[in-house]
Amino acid sequence: MTSTTLPHTENLNVTGFQPLVTPRTLKAELPTCEPAQRTVQASRQAVQGILRGTDPRLLVIIGPCSIHDEEQAIEYAGRLLTLRERYRDRMELVMRVYPDKPRTTVGWRGYLNDPDMDGQNDFNRGLRKTRELMLAINRMGMPVGTELLDPFVPQYIDDQLSWGAIGARTTESQTHRAMVSGVSAPVGFKNGTGGSVKLAVDAILSARKPHTFLGITDDGQAAVVSTRGNPDGHIILRGGTSGPNYGQEHVKAAGDMLEAAGLTRALVVDCSHHNSGYVHDRQLDAWHDVIRQRVAGDTSLRGLMVESNLNSGKQAIPTDLSQLQYGVSVTDACVGWDTTEAMLGWAYEQLK
Repeated sequence: MTSTTLPHTENLNVTGFQPLVTPRTLKAELPTCEPAQRTVQASRQAVQGILRGTDPRLLVIIGPCSIHDEEQAIEYAGRLLTLRERYRDRMELVMRVYPDKPRTTVGWRGYLNDPDMDGQNDFNRGLRKTRELMLAINRMGMPVGTELLDPFVPQYIDDQLSWGAIGARTTESQTHRAMVSGVSAPVGFKNGTGGSVKLAVDAILSARKPHTFLGITDDGQAAVVSTRGNPDGHIILRGGTSGPNYGQEHVKAAGDMLEAAGLTRALVVDCSHHNSGYVHDRQLDAWHDVIRQRVAGDTSLRGLMVESNLNSGKQAIPTDLSQLQYGVSVTDACVGWDTTEAMLGWAYEQLK
């Protein structure tokens, strides 16, 4: 009998597999602590109250476009914590701690994927450093918010999040809508890159429902995950290819769409991205406009997002990492600290 060799048909474009640290192992190495737990619990409750309309304060998610250096992140968190305490009667400040970055084509994928910025993509090291950093910031008393990209990652950091976001590129993704249904913190959905707000409304409706999907357990075992649904989804207006969408007419249209869907008129405005035309200083235009709308009585405006860093602007990642400028973003350009202080101080006075 003549034997035949079947053609190889699987993993043709895969170059290797690396075992991943389990969530249980990582949490045992970097366990949460009472101060961090208190920070997360109190801020989650505050964010929920703001989104549901029982807390009259303004939610402000502010911080670097992306994290690339833990020392600088801790310094920023310490400065922001001072302002959080100063302005807490009118604003709930949450720090952007974004370790995972979506790319339109290619580029550095962020601290979680490539923590040493050397192209080695040491994901295990990135997971450890990300959890360690979030834990340290929460321990200080500064709440943490982040964008959720990889559907496995929440199992490693969910206990450290006071707020989460789904980006414009993934709002339409059924995988991410199902994932959000199981996330413990409130999560905002950005409008689509083209500007469609309906995509975000559909995502909120989906994430409110129970889902069953593939994920991992704390022991790293592939599993079928069942969820109860997340009641605290909300829209993030970030503009689109047609331009900004933070103006009064856009805010009203988005609120009407939420109401028609039987949802709370709860909107967060992202001052960056298309709402600033990717010019960091123009975030101030959106900031001032939205605060004025809020003061004029539009209570559907529950929050604002700002990309802010120790120093303004952005920089390319150099081959020699010792040449990196301190406190300057390596992704989208950010406003600097002096501007950040002025924005928050102005808003506090207006909100009285």
